Amino acid sequence: MIPSPLSPAQDPRAWSVAPDYPGMQDLVAGLEVPAGAAMGVMGALETSRELIRHSYYRYEFATVAVTHALFALEQVLVERLAVEEPLRELIGRAAAEGLLGPGLVTEIEESLRLRDELARGTVTTGAVPPGRAVQLVRPVFDAVSALLRPPVATDATGGATDEKSDRARLDRLWEEHRRAPFPRSFLGVDIARVCLILLEDAVASAVLREQRGGFDHRSISDLWHRIADLDKVVPLIDEQYCREYFARLRTVAGLVAASQLPPAT
Repeated sequence: MIPSPLSPAQDPRAWSVAPDYPGMQDLVAGLEVPAGAAMGVMGALETSRELIRHSYYRYEFATVAVTHALFALEQVLVERLAVEEPLRELIGRAAAEGLLGPGLVTEIEESLRLRDELARGTVTTGAVPPGRAVQLVRPVFDAVSALLRPPVATDATGGATDEKSDRARLDRLWEEHRRAPFPRSFLGVDIARVCLILLEDAVASAVLREQRGGFDHRSISDLWHRIADLDKVVPLIDEQYCREYFARLRTVAGLVAASQLPPAT
C-alpha cells in the first residue's frame, strides 16, 4: 500500500524492526501496565510503551521510552517507601527491604546507566534500538508490578524473597539468548582486547555452574571480571544486532552474579 502524502513516513533505521506499523504492536505486546497503579504511574508506563511503538516513525523515541519508564518507577517507589530520595537510593532501599529482588535491580541498573549517559552527553537519543528498548523497559514494568503487590510473606529471617521470579527471568533470558544466532560477522573479533566468542563461552559456563550449583569463590570472581568486560565492550559495538546480543548476555551475567550474593539481613 502506498502511504498517503499526509501519513508519517517510516524511519529508515526501523526497517529491520517490523515490516509495518501494526507489527510494532507485536514488539510491545508483553509490556502490560499493572492494574492498581496511580494515574501518573500508568501514564508514564503507557507513554513509554507508545514511544517504543512510535519509534517506527522516529527511531530516537525508543531511547526516550527507557528514561520515561523510570519516571513511573520513581513515582511508585516514593509512594511505597514514603521518602524522597534520588532514584538509585530508592531502588537500594526497596532492595534492602525485600521489595525488589537482586536480579531485577541488576536489570534496572542498565536503564539507569543509560539515563546517566544521556544526561552527560556520552550517548545520543538514537543509542537504543526498539528491540533493545523493550528489553530495558520490561524489568521496569516488572518492578512497578512487584511494588504494587501487597506485602509478601517473609522467610525465617524476616526478609522477603523474590528468588522464583529472578530465576524465571534468568531462565527466560538465557533460553532467548541460546536461540539467537551468534553475530556471524563478529566471529573471531576482539574489541578492546576482549575476544567476543570467548567472552560468551565464559558466561555460558557460569550459567551452567549456576544451574548445577557448582559455584566457588574463583568462579564468582571470574564472572565479575566477565561482567566488567561486557560493560567495556557493549558500548563500543556499532552493529545493532551484535550490540543487542551482548547487551542481553550482560543482563544474563548480572542475574547469575546476583544469585550468588548473600541475602540482605
